[in-house]
Parts: sequence; C-alpha cells; structure tokens
Amino acid sequence: MTAIEAEGLRKAFGKVAALRGVDLAVPAGSVCALLGPNGAGKTTAVRVLATLTSPDGGSARVAGHDVVREPAQVRAAIGLAGQHAAVDDDLTGRENLLILGLMLHLGRRRARARATELLGRFGLGDAADRLVKTWSGGMRRRLDLLASLIVAPEVLFLDEPTTGLDPRSRAEIWSAVRSLAADGTTVLLTTQYLEEADRIADRIVIVDAGLVTAQGTPDELKNTLGSRVDVVLGDDAGGAALTAAAAVLRGITGSQPRVCAEARRLTVPVAAGTITLLELVRRLDAAGVDAADASIRRPTLDEVFLAQTESETEVAA
Repeated sequence: MTAIEAEGLRKAFGKVAALRGVDLAVPAGSVCALLGPNGAGKTTAVRVLATLTSPDGGSARVAGHDVVREPAQVRAAIGLAGQHAAVDDDLTGRENLLILGLMLHLGRRRARARATELLGRFGLGDAADRLVKTWSGGMRRRLDLLASLIVAPEVLFLDEPTTGLDPRSRAEIWSAVRSLAADGTTVLLTTQYLEEADRIADRIVIVDAGLVTAQGTPDELKNTLGSRVDVVLGDDAGGAALTAAAAVLRGITGSQPRVCAEARRLTVPVAAGTITLLELVRRLDAAGVDAADASIRRPTLDEVFLAQTESETEVAA
C-alpha cells in the first residue's frame, strides 16, 4: 500500500514557485526523508500533505484520502510535529499530554492512560511530573513528538525533528522514529542532516527548486554516482610500477586512472558493483604491483545531495 502519494503537486506564493510539479509515493509503514537545501520546498510539501495549505495544482492523497476533497479524513489519520515545539513549558509533561488527549475526546481515563504509556515508552516517565521548562532540549523535542501520537496516527509528518539537538538527543529521536515505523506508522520527515536520512530512512526524496531531482533508497542513490578506486603504491615504487598499476585499473574500469606520481596514488571512478576489493588486490598482485593500500570508496549521501541540488532558482521555504 502507498500511504502518501502526490502527482504534479504545485504551489506558488506570489511570483515564487515553491512546488513545481512534485511526484511522491511513500509505502505504508516506511520512513521517507525529504531532503533539499533551504528554500527547496520541503516544508511547503509537508504543509500541503497535512492540509495546512491548499495546492495550486496536482493531486495528493494521504492514508487513502484526497487532501483537498477530504481534509477532515486526512487530519484524522495524521500526526504532525513542526519545527517549533508546541508544548507548554509551564505544565508538566504528563499534563501536556493529558490536555491534548482531552481535546481529542479520549476521555480523562483514556487520556491519562495514553499519556502514561507514551511517556514510559519513550523514556520520559521519570520526568513526567516535572515542569517542561526544566527539561533538556532533547527531552522537550521528544515530548513534542509524543504530542503528535496521542491518537496513534497512520501517517506522521516530522518537519526537521532534530534541528539544534545534541548527538545523543538526535539518536534518541532516530530510535523513536524507527520504533514507530516498526509498529506500522508511515513517517515522512524533512531534514537537513544527511547522516540522519542515511541512518533512519527507507527511502529518500531529494527536492530542489520545487522539483524532485532524485529518489530511491540510500544505496540506490549512492549507486547513481558509482564508486572510486584508490591505490597507493609502496615507498619503493617507480614509474614502471605506476604504469603497471594504471594498466590494471584501466583493464577493470575501461578508464584511464588519474595518477599522482609524487604520492604514488592512482584514482579512477568505477560503476557500483563492478569489482570487489578482494578481486582488486588479486589483480594487482598478479601484475606484480606492490600496493601499500587499496580501497573502493562508495560516494556519501552528501556527494549525492550536492550533485542533485545545484539549482539557483528562487523558491520558497
């Protein structure tokens, strides 16, 4: 099943096009990370999908409901945690969740039970009866996440959920998001932390200037750039060894490697999956090449992101 789908989604603010035809499909029970530079249209996409703003064109369905024709059904099926905390610092964590439960018509007993369940599950039980203003930033962000889960949503939207958090707090949010997906909740999150997307997302969608420029699993996106073979020869290697090593790499990749004679290093791009490190070492040995170091380096998600977000078109946040 597809929990979130959009076709040709468009939205403009005056003369600025925030979304220029976004297509999106997120399988149920998965985590999808929406990446893009500042102003790429990520937050606008979330706001349209969450029925907070209307699209100018295209269509979108969330949890099986059209965001324009059935906004009430969409809102009943989703949770949303924005960039800024929505909890009250002058209440305790338990009071915050209890009030939200009552507002959502759970009844006092069910609301109290749900608050206790969530606080315990996400490691906030010991602080539940302290004022939120005494909590750390990471704890408050987790509470903000829990506020969107009082009524268990089919789909959860998270807009930059870990911005400004320390590494430990970020890891706690990551764990919470993966736990939700394991329980069947579909999560769409926006983030500027590429490590975050690489760690927790099943699928990544890169948006630039209001358009989707690439999408796929983290591995699929990295494979689009291929890999890089690096070979460093021993200290005694001379010109003949460099020539022999270059011939080996040329035979593997079909490309002439870049040679730095001073560092005795050869580098050449290679399609993903073309050769294993073990095979590379065996070929060098067979050619009599004394390699001090050999590696096959896959591109990082940072490199994929930079390759896919080179537009300078003016867009809205």
